[in-house]
Amino acid sequence: MSSLLWRPVAVLVLMVGAAIAAVAARPTVRVADVGPKVDLETLVPRQFGRWEEDRSIVPLQASPDVQRVIEQTYAQVLSRTYRNAEGQRVMLSIAYGAAQDDSMNYHRPETCYPAQGFPIVQAPRRGAVSLTHGELPVTRLVARQGRRNEPITYWLVVGDEIAHFGLEQRWTTLKYGLTGRIPDGMLVRVSSIDHDNQAAFKMQEAFIADMLDALSPEARGRLLGSLAH
Repeated sequence: MSSLLWRPVAVLVLMVGAAIAAVAARPTVRVADVGPKVDLETLVPRQFGRWEEDRSIVPLQASPDVQRVIEQTYAQVLSRTYRNAEGQRVMLSIAYGAAQDDSMNYHRPETCYPAQGFPIVQAPRRGAVSLTHGELPVTRLVARQGRRNEPITYWLVVGDEIAHFGLEQRWTTLKYGLTGRIPDGMLVRVSSIDHDNQAAFKMQEAFIADMLDALSPEARGRLLGSLAH
């Protein structure tokens, strides 16, 4: 076979081989199906430390179109408002997806808040919350609608790893895929209504630390991944 004919044939063989390998390596086992089941309602206590659920405050409801996307994307969503003895309130939202993929971006605050009419007025930036278990990587941003100013802290757990959206999220998902597994995903969001952003973020840090300290080791592992160990 001449070299001119061999080259395109070699390229074709490599392409076919890569395609076969990709199909063979396609993940088929969902981590959520083989591990302990998640129940968000019982995962986080309604009262812990200085905080207790404030049932007089109804969490902001998603618009019908956004709600449909949420229901199609997540297996469970938990929304609660907590209040402490000083009257400070913190809103907690946890979204759990049995198969983590790019669809979880729909609940990403940078996406869902503008979709609800809350422009992002302080761009997302990475930070960390100091815990007894180590430094928790988080993202902070601020959304606003009229006079409602809402500082937000959130983090994403992919399988048993905490990862920022984007390359870290995709890389972690890929690592699971190479072992034939599809990771689940947990997006934890904490926010409050406050015109003092720094004071709000500080209060949210205290809330997060109190909440995680109050959880069982199993529940803490769900919200912190390997950081809990």
